[in-house]
Amino acid sequence: MDQDVKLGVSMAITQADIAHLRAQERLGEYAVVYRVLRQNMGGGFGDQDRHPYAWAVLVYVDSQVARLHSARGAGREWNSLDRLEKWLREQGFWYWWTRNDLEPLGLPFEDTADDDFPPVPGPPAGF
Repeated sequence: MDQDVKLGVSMAITQADIAHLRAQERLGEYAVVYRVLRQNMGGGFGDQDRHPYAWAVLVYVDSQVARLHSARGAGREWNSLDRLEKWLREQGFWYWWTRNDLEPLGLPFEDTADDDFPPVPGPPAGF
């Protein structure tokens, strides 16, 4: 199933729409930053095998979920949360949710076996 369908995305807007929607009080107060499989090559991260993921933005317009697209119609993507945070603040968002449904987080502590952890290294030679 397509990730945007699973998240309930029902429309797309561009960066140019944000100020207009905010002035009409149709834009929600917060955004959702979420992990996506990269579609765009660029920004020095052209090796899809080494950098398969990017960050995308969802906003709420009239209480419906909208994905942020570029003026050319493709979904906007960021490789750095630092740059994305700066962009969000420039657009007037002061808080947002972050979700990552694509990369595994690991097993809960109680489900890990002792041999899953590397041994603690001994002291350096000469001690």
